[in-house]
Amino acid sequence: MPMPMRALSTAAAGGTILCNHRHLLSLQHPHQSPLPRPHARSRPSIFPSQHPLPRSLKPLLLLTRAADSTPPPSAASPSSLSDKTIVVDEEFSLAKVSFGVIGLGLGITLLSYGFGAYFNVLPGSEWSAIMLTYGFPLAIIGMALKYAELKPVSCLTYSDAQKLRETCATPILKQVRNDVIRYRYGDEQHLEEALKRIFQYGLGGGIPRRSAPTLQMIREEVTEDGKYCLVLVFEAKALQLSDFERRQAKFASFFGPGITAEVAKGENDLYEVRLISNSTP
Repeated sequence: MPMPMRALSTAAAGGTILCNHRHLLSLQHPHQSPLPRPHARSRPSIFPSQHPLPRSLKPLLLLTRAADSTPPPSAASPSSLSDKTIVVDEEFSLAKVSFGVIGLGLGITLLSYGFGAYFNVLPGSEWSAIMLTYGFPLAIIGMALKYAELKPVSCLTYSDAQKLRETCATPILKQVRNDVIRYRYGDEQHLEEALKRIFQYGLGGGIPRRSAPTLQMIREEVTEDGKYCLVLVFEAKALQLSDFERRQAKFASFFGPGITAEVAKGENDLYEVRLISNSTP
């Protein structure tokens, strides 16, 4: 029985022929061979998205994520370093003002204006005599104070030491700090009386006065065991560390009671005397 044209074209392309609506004839092109369809490889997943997560593993997964989000224990928090910040002394006090500068400036101003008013260069000629009368002694006093003044030393204070100062520092340590950070008049150097007794200028076993140490700065800090410490930094070019070590007990007795003295060698010709308060917070 001859095939219709539609059936023949389907056979040439390869396919299925329906014969008499009862028999199915499958034809395959000779160039085509049935090949197995390759399956795409996919990365294995522990919890595939098409399958729900077992209830018994959900708490374990949440616990793992929470543990990963915590910072490592070795990282230092900023709060642990805040106590070692340097405190800037912004407190105003008349002791921190140079009276020599004030007297000299005020006296020169009165003298200058008084002479200008006296010669009719500036107005107020009727007040020129008073300005000249008071301006001249003020200028003299200002120059005298400026010549005799001793400038304050710098003070380095840490925040943790500032918190312990009021409760742990002895009254003598507070007085020493207040004396050296203000202007003084008539003294050759800071802590002159204390250094004279400790180093015994010109006496047997002492040192010459020209070799006396000079206070350069002070520092407030806290020791490793949590005690308040006032550090006196001296410059002594003619002395050695042994000269301070022999007088370590004298430092403790003079600035005591209630303190412990330690000495150490700093950079170049600097020496540190650490006055540690025995009071605990």
